[in-house]
Amino acid sequence: MLKRIAGPVVTAVGFNAHMFDVVKVGHEELMGEVIKIAGENIIIQVYEATDGIRPGEPVVNTGMPLAVELGPGLLRSIYDGIQRPLEVLMNKMGSFIERGVTAPGLDRATKWEFVPVVKAGDRVEPGTIIGTVQETESILHKIMVPPNQKGSVVKEIKGGSFTVEETVCVLEDGTEIQLMQKWPVRVPRPVTEKMNPDIPLITGQRILDGLFPIAKGGTAAIPGPFGSGKTVTQQQLAKWSDAEIVVYIGCGERGNEMTEVLTEFPELEDPKSGRPLMERTILIANTSNMPVAAREASVYTGITIAEYFRDQGYDVSLMADSTSRWAEAMREISSRLEEMPGEEGYPAYLAARLSEFYERAGRVTTLNEKEGSVSVIGAVSPPGGDFSEPVTQNTLRIVKVFWALDAKLSQRRHFPAINWLNSYSLYLDTLNEWYDKNVSPEWNQLRGWAMGVLQKESELQEIVQLVGSDALPEEEQITIEVARMLREIFLQQNAFDDVDTYCSLEKQLDILRAIRAYADLSSAAHAAGVMPAQILAIKAKNDLPQIKFTADYKPELERILKAMKDEFAGLKAGMA
Repeated sequence: MLKRIAGPVVTAVGFNAHMFDVVKVGHEELMGEVIKIAGENIIIQVYEATDGIRPGEPVVNTGMPLAVELGPGLLRSIYDGIQRPLEVLMNKMGSFIERGVTAPGLDRATKWEFVPVVKAGDRVEPGTIIGTVQETESILHKIMVPPNQKGSVVKEIKGGSFTVEETVCVLEDGTEIQLMQKWPVRVPRPVTEKMNPDIPLITGQRILDGLFPIAKGGTAAIPGPFGSGKTVTQQQLAKWSDAEIVVYIGCGERGNEMTEVLTEFPELEDPKSGRPLMERTILIANTSNMPVAAREASVYTGITIAEYFRDQGYDVSLMADSTSRWAEAMREISSRLEEMPGEEGYPAYLAARLSEFYERAGRVTTLNEKEGSVSVIGAVSPPGGDFSEPVTQNTLRIVKVFWALDAKLSQRRHFPAINWLNSYSLYLDTLNEWYDKNVSPEWNQLRGWAMGVLQKESELQEIVQLVGSDALPEEEQITIEVARMLREIFLQQNAFDDVDTYCSLEKQLDILRAIRAYADLSSAAHAAGVMPAQILAIKAKNDLPQIKFTADYKPELERILKAMKDEFAGLKAGMA
């Protein structure tokens, strides 16, 4: 029974429990989880508001850890942090979820067409694919032997229409396998091997693919202050990255922002198939006014679902927006437990929990010898944009890619507002070979050249702000102009333009080549004695920005480059 109540943390006595057991608290049977055992006192975090419950009410232990249901029906779903389907709850109760109400994560009534791929007498091991279900037009759902099941021989297997609870396969040891399996959210699903991150996750965003790429199975952080574009950047990644499955976790975000995501995502079109993007997406919504304990669980729920699709051989992209709100939930629970606080009141184990989460990313060989990946991209919302605060700093120690959003860039309407001087990617060395082989040997050389120009511009800006660009040496006036072209033509990208929202690697390469061509022609003209004012006045370069918004851009780009060469040739002829 209940002994003490402190917000979402309650103390119960009078029963036996193990760590992380799920319990039902009070007469309303509120869902909770055991987080500490001190003698006879069982400390529980409750996933719902505890208003109105009082000492003496009963507590029932289910004896099971917090687990998610995995099977056909996950795609297109919108869940809360503990995998309750929000659409089902809305149909039951309307706009406001009552306490103690629950619903299974997977629909029990829907029948799925199961096609076996093994037969009686075949031996199956943990992770073996025994059949398939065409869940959506673009995603074939693979039904697997659960990873914690021992190997055995198939005694009986049948095809046809089944609900997720009906048995489709019986093994000789008596084990029955359904379309659905359950898995505890805090336990990583096993794999055969983790592979090197040497294949990029193509995003179609020039600043990410071109300067700061992330590998498939990689980890990235997008820290930034309010209004700098974290959510839009993550939505672009969800829509355009070449991952096959998208898991989007709205962890503690403002209700209006999450509403925007929930209304926009179902209407987005998948550019690969022309079908709704939701057909390969799972949304987990836990807004800032929902119970704080469920926010902590939502991140584990999301990563477990992502691992399940990875085990089927899919590339999964997981967006967590934002891990700062998750850390705040940990801080609140920790303070209720009266634990010794760490920096800024966060628990001392903050770094360990963040590591636990990000370490579940990776490109792997699965138990069934397929190749799959989970790429984790976590947004961080540092108070006041202060990147020195504990969540940002601990995240940066773990992740390999840092996309630093800058409020000043967003105020200047430069989007995506990623600061190219503060950002970095530690995957560059491992990805170089892939770019050389699959894009062009020029790619890495052009990236290095572009970063060098942008860094040089940053050094020159201090002088420009003091005395103006005219006081710079002539060669550096040209550098300033080339850097401006890189910023405005290459780095700026319009997420709301039908053409510019996605930029292929081939087009990115061509844009960089065109800017480099102007830089090389400028240097040659300056060496021949042409004045910087004449070089900067070249008209053809002013047409280059339009290339971004042109679908069939190659003929126009050739015309611009020819016109540019002709103009420079005219300048040199005038010097003769």
